[in-house]
Amino acid sequence: MKNRRALVTGATGFIGSNLVKRLIQDGWLVYVIVRPGSALADLEGKASGIVCHVHDGSSRGMVELVGQVNPDVVFHLASCFLAQHRPEDIENLIGSNLLFSTQLAEAMVANGVTRLLNTGTSWQHHLNADYLPVNLYAATKQAFEDILSYYVDAHGLRVMTLALFDTYGPGDPRQKFVSLLWKTALSGQELAMSPGEQLIDIVYIDDVLDAFVVAADLL
Repeated sequence: MKNRRALVTGATGFIGSNLVKRLIQDGWLVYVIVRPGSALADLEGKASGIVCHVHDGSSRGMVELVGQVNPDVVFHLASCFLAQHRPEDIENLIGSNLLFSTQLAEAMVANGVTRLLNTGTSWQHHLNADYLPVNLYAATKQAFEDILSYYVDAHGLRVMTLALFDTYGPGDPRQKFVSLLWKTALSGQELAMSPGEQLIDIVYIDDVLDAFVVAADLL
């Protein structure tokens, strides 16, 4: 189906920017939410044909923004990721992963937008448990899923959450394992590593994008 309208958060990140490009290629009209000071130039350089909306941080502003776009599907990828937090990180973690996300859900309800594709993390499920957070970041992601349960039950929001493992792919600017291996191989430098006895799960970016597209069709 052509000309479906997608609203994407987290579009300046590695996964989000690649998702924006994929949606445009598939014929979606793509709108993104960014915060003041976001790297708009970087985003526009990665994907042409998008419309950027700057969120002022308020709930009312989010309601107006979602109303202007009136998306068919909201792809929510924005989050604050911290493997380990410090006391001064609490405001950013809660603001990004709970306040901003809840404002988005509330704005969808206010505008009659019903389809939300949320992004979770495998770190919510340490040792394959239903819920065993590795860190506070994972706990905030679970907390938003719990909040979403209210919106599903009380307001009929249709939600699917993809719990992602670590990802990799071309152009990844993050200091992730595969990227580090590639950089050290090119430079000839040594990479300090653990004995390598742990199991890791990594997913190629194109497979992640396929999952988002299929999930959107199932919502």
